[in-house]
Amino acid sequence: MSSILSNKFSDLQRGVYFIGTTPPKEGTELDKVAGIADKLLHRLDEIEYDGLIVYDIQDETSRIDKPRPFPFKSTLDPRSYSKILTAQSQHPVITYKSVSQRDRSDFDQWLTEAWNDYGIKDLVLVGSPSADGDIKLPLVEAYQALQEHECDFQLGGVTIAERHIKKGDEHLRLINKSNNGCQFFISQAVYNAQATIDMLTRYAYECQNNGTKPQRIILTFSPCGSAKTLEFIEWLGISVPDATSLRILQAENPLAESIRICRNNLEQILEACLSLNIPLGLNIESLTNRKEEIDAAIVLFRLLKATMDLRLAEQQIQG
Repeated sequence: MSSILSNKFSDLQRGVYFIGTTPPKEGTELDKVAGIADKLLHRLDEIEYDGLIVYDIQDETSRIDKPRPFPFKSTLDPRSYSKILTAQSQHPVITYKSVSQRDRSDFDQWLTEAWNDYGIKDLVLVGSPSADGDIKLPLVEAYQALQEHECDFQLGGVTIAERHIKKGDEHLRLINKSNNGCQFFISQAVYNAQATIDMLTRYAYECQNNGTKPQRIILTFSPCGSAKTLEFIEWLGISVPDATSLRILQAENPLAESIRICRNNLEQILEACLSLNIPLGLNIESLTNRKEEIDAAIVLFRLLKATMDLRLAEQQIQG
């Protein structure tokens, strides 16, 4: 293990806490990019977080027939934004990389540049959003390329509880990705607590049966303040139970209601899964650029971090 984060991940008695963000849109001038980073980090001054996560946003219209609720806009290279955030925040940054658009030699070069030119140490690789289309590098081959590369990245993977609802095999995907070098996982946003509980429970017992230790799983939560945001959440493939949708849409303050729902979902997950001894973490993101939802994400971070810290402390006392 080579990164600052790997040391934090190895302390199984504590949670790890992240803020997720997206790079500014493509073509944004560098001085404005620095200003955008400053604005984000100023919001984070009042909270204690372990690092940031920078996503590699892709056009996922091939995955679903419904139109995208918010138009897709290309962003700056996530490596560039990660480098700026690392320098300005003095916190480590996990950088996402979508691998299907480049062939093996291009990806090898991308990795070398990421390490040498951008100082990236922590990566999450994601595959194609759909089996359709021109996939130049399958995810499993990208994992192989990373294992053979000279630079010692800490590798993470994505986990999707919604896949477990449909296929019942997400726990096996986690085992397989661990065998391919993944040392931690970041979930899709959680709005269906039971789906996450089912996946984590199966994963814990699979690890027990295999005689292996579970890798750390970072659970993502995101506030929702409007019908449009809820539509986007569902478009992304995030499972939202009907009762949850109605609670948000019918609430006098949908944003506050979504925060209550997220806290309740985390409490359910911790109640069911802390005894499974899977090391956990949190990633809080805003899925839109609406100021009220970005501000709500900071409130949500505080609330959920306090919730997890308290439960972990109680678990240590109980032995």
